Amino acid sequence: MNGNDSHGHESQHPHADDHDHAGSALPEMDLRVRALESLLVEKGYVDPEALDVLIETYEHKVGPRNGARVIAKAWRDSTYKRWLLDDATAAIASLGYQGRQGEHMVVLENTPTVHNMVVCTLCSCYPWPVLGLPPVWYKSAPYRSRAIIDPRGVLKEFGFELGAEVEFRVWDSTSEVRYLVLPMQPPGTAGFSEEALVEMVTRDSMIGTGLPKAPNAAREST
Repeated sequence: MNGNDSHGHESQHPHADDHDHAGSALPEMDLRVRALESLLVEKGYVDPEALDVLIETYEHKVGPRNGARVIAKAWRDSTYKRWLLDDATAAIASLGYQGRQGEHMVVLENTPTVHNMVVCTLCSCYPWPVLGLPPVWYKSAPYRSRAIIDPRGVLKEFGFELGAEVEFRVWDSTSEVRYLVLPMQPPGTAGFSEEALVEMVTRDSMIGTGLPKAPNAAREST
């Protein structure tokens, strides 16, 4: 790892021993869920296509949309941004986003010299109120291990690289705290409305594995 890289797992926010879920239980639980899903589909109680749509909605639309509104407000409102960085749980709750898996939030600000990325090395702790359901890759063993060992390599696989001058910080979520990355506002968008900015915020940019959309790309996707 580059000399100016660091991660919260070791030096800033050690991973707690009383974690919500043991990593070894995940495969068994996953098998049980899949078995239950198959049984419900076989009995005709669940439409697999409807289930896929529901999961897609919560994973990519409803949840991340909440987080995008938090980020857009922080970009537009410097007072709210300071509050968000000082007391993320309260600032996020003020917009109506709170609940299980979001009781204790910390927001990490990306800057031209610091890039933050979030992982949960033991299971899949994730801020549901602002990001919805965690993507499959976030829960995967390769991401959970490589995010700590080779974060720059992971970012490269997501499609972008950071210069050697940028300090890389990897934060390990625990049962006590959930992290949300505050990405840098895209250049040339200082006068944009909050609604326009919401369209630029991506789920991956709030995890630290992606960047916000450029203004033109955001317009094309709406």
